[in-house]
Order: sequence, then structure tokens, then C-alpha cells
Amino acid sequence: MPANLKGPGLFLAQFASDNSPFNSLEAIADWAAGLGYKGLQIPSGDPRFIDLEKAATSKTYCDELSGMLSDRGLEVTELSTHIQGQLLAVHPAYDKQFDGFAPHSVRANQGARQEWAHDQLLKAAKASKNLGLSTSVSFSGSLAFPFLYPWPQRPAGLISEAFDELAKRWLPIMDAYEDVGVDIAFELHPGEDLFDGATFEMLLDRLNGHRRCTINYDPSHFLLQQLDYLAFIDIYHERITAFHVKDAEFCPDGRQGVYSGYQPWIQRAGRFRSLGDGQVDFGAIFSKLAQYGYDSWAVLEWECCLKDATTGATEGAPFIADHIIKVTEKAFDDFADSGLSKADTRALLGL
Repeated sequence: MPANLKGPGLFLAQFASDNSPFNSLEAIADWAAGLGYKGLQIPSGDPRFIDLEKAATSKTYCDELSGMLSDRGLEVTELSTHIQGQLLAVHPAYDKQFDGFAPHSVRANQGARQEWAHDQLLKAAKASKNLGLSTSVSFSGSLAFPFLYPWPQRPAGLISEAFDELAKRWLPIMDAYEDVGVDIAFELHPGEDLFDGATFEMLLDRLNGHRRCTINYDPSHFLLQQLDYLAFIDIYHERITAFHVKDAEFCPDGRQGVYSGYQPWIQRAGRFRSLGDGQVDFGAIFSKLAQYGYDSWAVLEWECCLKDATTGATEGAPFIADHIIKVTEKAFDDFADSGLSKADTRALLGL
């Protein structure tokens, strides 16, 4: 049978707050279902939405969580470990900024923070299994990104050493996810050591092609880098196991280009936009994914420098639904099948 993409899904991270309906899973589920969403991508470190410790140890808790969502016509698409993955590898240049994402007990202690992140990622693997999920989404962390531009000239071996260390930290985690049958889909994102296809391959090679090392495809980050996001699918479709539907626009001028001159988001040449307001060709993307049999979720990650979040979410569900392709179960020219036997076809060839 042909594979069909699932959706629309909604990533909850950008909507979480202490105000209703964004302060509990039940309330935000009611809100999202009312907008037409079918799945929720849950940030695993947000206790308003999930108790990760309990989810990792209690199948009953996970069944109750799934049942509550099912009653609303929803399911969990993936667990997100973006924050924990980020904190697994933090360059000292970003130490203070990323410390704010960590529990108070491990702040100002890089070793303890890394151990906490490692433990969180292992818990998310078990929780994913208990929830019946096959994929999680994450960030790779960053040891090399401050050296992105080769000036001053990078010392020989600097990048190789960074990626060797990154692989050393991720390999035991990948093996733990293999044990429970769950993929880690990295969102390739500027600021992370994995931000494009080349950097993804650098880690994948060091992980010996680990089958759990996969990609959370997000075209918005590729458009802002001026990377061919359609050719990317041609190259890496076998590794794409998750999909963030996020729009962006790139409008360079005589003052700024890809680096955008340290400007705030609203003044940058490259900006994230709500679905349909940017330049990403989602028709072509959904067609490519259908062509290659992608059968997982299309999840809205809302980020926009102009539009209100609730408006973006309201518009996002029908936008994704309208782009989902129901894959045909037959060839369009089946009506013209001549019904020739194998002997007949051989005869046509003079054999």
C-alpha cells in the first residue's frame, strides 16, 4: 500500500505559557484539536505537558496520556529533546546563555549539566517507547559553531576534534535509542554543529552510519542559508524521519545578506514567517516527500517575526491539511494496460 504523510501536527514549545489554555496538556490539547490538529509534538522537558521521569518508568502513565489525547482526536507525534540535546554539548562562548535552560542544581557546572542532559535523553528514549513512538526530535549541541567562518584561520584538526567529541557523547545515546527502536531526528539548525547536510554527514560518519541518527527536516533553516532544500530531500530522504513545517523569507539588499548584520528579527534579510507568508515552496516539498514515501508527521513549528502566534496556529492547521497528498494506489495509465502475457512481451522484443 502507498504511504501517506500524517498531519497536521503542532509543536507545543512556542505556545507554552503559564496562561490557559497553554499551561497544561489537557487544555492545550482541547485548543489544538479545536483548530484541526491531529497530533502534538511535546517538549519533553516541560512539566506542564509531561512528567518525563514518570513517562520513562510507567507504561500506565503513558497509556493514560495517550488515551486523554485520543479522546480529543489527537496523538503524540514525537517527544522533543531539543533543550537536552543542546545541553549535551555547549561551547564555553554560550555557557551562560544556555545555563538558563538547565535546572538550577546543575547551573554553572558544565560537567553536571552534561550528565543531566545525557540522563534526560535516555529517559526520553524509554518514554518514547512507552508511548509507542518510533522517532524523537532533537538538537545536536554545539562545540564547533563559534568557528563557523574560517577567520582567523582554524587550527588544523580543530573541527575534526570537535566532531570526534560530539560523536563520543552521542554514540551511547544512539545505542540506547537502538535498544528501544526509536530514531533521533536532528533538526539541522544554525547554532548547532549539525546545521546542513555536510555537517550531518560528518557526525553520521563518526557514528559509523548509525541507523538511529536521522533528520528532522525543516526547510526554513535551509532557505535562510540559501541551501537547495528540495535537492536536500533527494539526497537525504532515507534519513528524514520527522518534518517541521516552518516558513521563512530571504530578502538580501545592498546592506545585508545571509549574516543579516546583527539586526533584530524584524529587520533581518532572513526572517521566519508564518505558513504561507514566506518563500518556501511547500507544494514542491510535500510532493517530494510523497514521492519518496515519507509516512510520518508534518508538524507546524510556528515562528514568525510579525504575526501573532495564535493566528499562526489557526492558519497553520488548514495550510498543512491542504498540502497533504493522498498518494494514489494505481498508475494513472492503468486503464491502457494491454494485458499482454510474458510470452507476448517477449515476442514484442523478438525473443
